[in-house]
Amino acid sequence: MSLAGSHAPRRIRASTVALAGGGLALAAGGAWLLRTFDPNAPGNPFPACMFYSATGWHCPGCGLTRSLHALVHGDLPRAFSMNPLLLALLALAPLLAAWHLGWRPTWLQHLARIASDPRPWVALVLVYWVARNLPWAPFTLLAPG
Repeated sequence: MSLAGSHAPRRIRASTVALAGGGLALAAGGAWLLRTFDPNAPGNPFPACMFYSATGWHCPGCGLTRSLHALVHGDLPRAFSMNPLLLALLALAPLLAAWHLGWRPTWLQHLARIASDPRPWVALVLVYWVARNLPWAPFTLLAPG
């Protein structure tokens, strides 16, 4: 039995590199679109939220494009006001990506275990969806604007 077993460094597969490269290319293209076009301006190329247009209620993704627009322009308070859940999840993304790529500090184990289970994500999105449509403070802060 080899001692290298579970402590050997994990090799990054070509498919992972290709996926990451494709993701970076898409992110760069999206950043360019968001820097070039203002989703708040009339006649912008970004589609309106179909759920909001049909119901008048905010979906979990409402404000996402405007939040990303503010983010690529460096306006963190505005980005947070449009979709606070997005900014919280964007802050976690590098940690979870590093975990997936093999960086496994013990302090991150609990978060990685929770993040790998879909049930908390579904619950979080559903609670956020309902909460951002409640008409009372502090829930009104979750609505885009």
